[in-house]
Amino acid sequence: MSIRIGILGYGNLGRGVECAVRQNDDMELKYVFTRRDPSTVSILTSGATVCSSNDISDHKDDIDVLIICGGSATDLPEMTPKYAADFNVIDSFDTHAKIPEHFERVDSAAKKSGHIAMISVGWDPGMFSLNRAYANAILPNGRDYTFWGKGVSQGHSDAIRRIDGVQDARQYTIPVEAAVEAVRSGKNPELSTREKHTRECFVVAKEGADKAKIEHEIVTMPNYFADYDTTVHFISQEELDRDHKGIPHGGMVIRSGVTGWNDETKHVIEYKLSLESNPEFTSSILIAYARAAYRMNTEGISGCKTVFDVAPAYLLKMSGEEMRAHLL
Repeated sequence: MSIRIGILGYGNLGRGVECAVRQNDDMELKYVFTRRDPSTVSILTSGATVCSSNDISDHKDDIDVLIICGGSATDLPEMTPKYAADFNVIDSFDTHAKIPEHFERVDSAAKKSGHIAMISVGWDPGMFSLNRAYANAILPNGRDYTFWGKGVSQGHSDAIRRIDGVQDARQYTIPVEAAVEAVRSGKNPELSTREKHTRECFVVAKEGADKAKIEHEIVTMPNYFADYDTTVHFISQEELDRDHKGIPHGGMVIRSGVTGWNDETKHVIEYKLSLESNPEFTSSILIAYARAAYRMNTEGISGCKTVFDVAPAYLLKMSGEEMRAHLL
């Protein structure tokens, strides 16, 4: 029997989930739910149905796992606990500071309904979180470093687009190579925010806009650019569409630590990602954890879970025998 998947939201992430379902033959896409007029939404999967998000509860018996593809700022804090009442759900909530608060609200809803809700599934939080955990367990005497990029930050790009006089924009987060090399060498440096990353902005200004004013607003924007060395390039819409249309990203988690009776032996653990498409890679992680959520719930497990709570065997279609033979 295939695991029946529903997708809520058909933007970049939702489209990525649809593609990921196609690559997993133990799953099938049943429904795509949208806040738009369903007649205007064209999907790739034959046999799947596009429905209004207003009708989602009518299909609670037809879906094994609902993957919620909304934004962390306003969508997921409301949607995930709401839909955990009727479905096993997965989200990619990525506001790190608010994860404990989000967990509590979702956990209460999921336990009450007997469903599983997996939150903060992605690559950070998600895969990077797991690698930080494994590295801390192995090297308790050490220090963690996380670098993001080079890649497009969708949230920061959106913040630039909201500035008066900006027509379009892309923002790249870039690790400072000297900082990365210092960490890889085992020096355990103390690094400020500015020393770890730079930000590079490509901006299309509206005709007649004050470019100097736009640049000043960008580089002084609190919580986004003020703490970083930021470079702003003004380009045409044609150049932006031609050279910056993708959504690449990536980064690395590094833990530098020591062992030995007198802490004399150095070790460095590194996990690195280079992604051509941030949403498509995130979607593939969501699908793996959808399999885990379904399996765990069939075993009677309920409540809110994170990647820390999922044994690796739940993620794979392989049997235990196959995993021991080919992966161990």
